[in-house]
Amino acid sequence: MQDSKHITIFSEKKKTVLGISTILYVQKSGNHVEIHISGGRIYKTRLTLEALAEKLGDGFIRVHRGCMVSVMAIHDITDNINLINGETLIYTIRKKNEIISQFHEKQKHIIAGFTEEGVPASEEEYRRYYKSFENLPFAFTDIEMVFDEKLHAVDWIFRYGNPALAKLEKLPLEQLIGSSFGSLFSNMDSKWLRSYERAVNFGETLEIIDYSPEIDTYLKVICFPTFQGHCGCMLFDCSEITLTQNSDDAAKALMLYLGNLSNYQG
Repeated sequence: MQDSKHITIFSEKKKTVLGISTILYVQKSGNHVEIHISGGRIYKTRLTLEALAEKLGDGFIRVHRGCMVSVMAIHDITDNINLINGETLIYTIRKKNEIISQFHEKQKHIIAGFTEEGVPASEEEYRRYYKSFENLPFAFTDIEMVFDEKLHAVDWIFRYGNPALAKLEKLPLEQLIGSSFGSLFSNMDSKWLRSYERAVNFGETLEIIDYSPEIDTYLKVICFPTFQGHCGCMLFDCSEITLTQNSDDAAKALMLYLGNLSNYQG
């Protein structure tokens, strides 16, 4: 029996169950349909787009005859459909206004359905929830995504931070907690938003290594979903990280880790 959160398909002669929330987009390719999953996996099936549309429900929009896209996978719509994983898709330009209207309406409905159940209601509750994080030797924060009037993710609010976060950000916790990143740093670089969106919307755990002009520091950030609409971030100053390899297995592990860079999409 099909539930509302999963679909069952046959791919490569095997029965496969996919979480609908992990699907980025579905695209026709010859006699098959390709289902693109967060994390880079692609499943081929002989189901038609129409049959898949019925299974997937209202969280997807048809952007052209051969492609459906998850509303929560869309970062914004310009001359292309820009996804939160950095991919771009074409769409039927003559239907641009209709597609943008559908996108906004569906995204508004989905975001309105975000539940507050289990989310701490105050700064004190966040501190109690994350009390074991207080003395960690690295920075940690729980952030809540902020959407603009067009429901684009444009900023985030610090809901919890440990003392190491204050040291890294060079601001007192009293100033950080409850404030949006953009209000604290006028030179905010929006490149962080897409990764945080992916963690929030698709439940991915991601590692980002990049330069933060806001605090003039090269950072390694590991982000992952926490509460609905939130993600947690562990932040490390790259200049304070020392890589050690104590065995051949360590070298192999590093090669495997670096091999994932081949999946990078800018």
